[in-house]
Amino acid sequence: MRHPRTVVNRVALGAIGLALLAAGGLCAAGGTAAAHRPPSWWPGAPDGVLLDPDRLGRLRGEGWWLPAAVAATAALTAFLTCWFLAQFRSGPGRPLPLAAPGATVRAGALADALTGRAAALPGVARDRARVVPRSRRRLEVRLRVWLDPGTAPDDVLPALCAVAAEAERSAAPYTVHTRLRLSATSHRTPHVR
Repeated sequence: MRHPRTVVNRVALGAIGLALLAAGGLCAAGGTAAAHRPPSWWPGAPDGVLLDPDRLGRLRGEGWWLPAAVAATAALTAFLTCWFLAQFRSGPGRPLPLAAPGATVRAGALADALTGRAAALPGVARDRARVVPRSRRRLEVRLRVWLDPGTAPDDVLPALCAVAAEAERSAAPYTVHTRLRLSATSHRTPHVR
């Protein structure tokens, strides 16, 4: 089940988007006739316009008007874009329910545990793990491992596969797809001058 705040955010974004789409459609369909008169529901609409041409001309003549209008529009657009994109991010803060009743794990905690298990293996210089929830029942584990100089991948691969299998078992209700990337650290000799 989705977090209630995410549902509310998506509903609010959808409602705002539909309202802006409807307003834009009405303005486009009304042509220039709508530009000279405000809607009937606008306060003070029957006796006048929203901004009379003289006041609008004085506003446009001010030096601060154009930068302020552009900055406000850009800030609003950036805020709404970030809000929209944040709805698709499954961050490490969202707990993942496990098979045991009431048990949950955070994706970041699972990634930290994988990193520690892989780093403890002989022949591993360093590693980095990332757990990405892809859907309600699927996780993607990305494990990047740098090997010590002189260590063959065949020496470390069975132990890394065992660590990946343990992670798959610990995330029981989820189907886990593991991507393992092996790299060798360089064994450069220091230059003496």
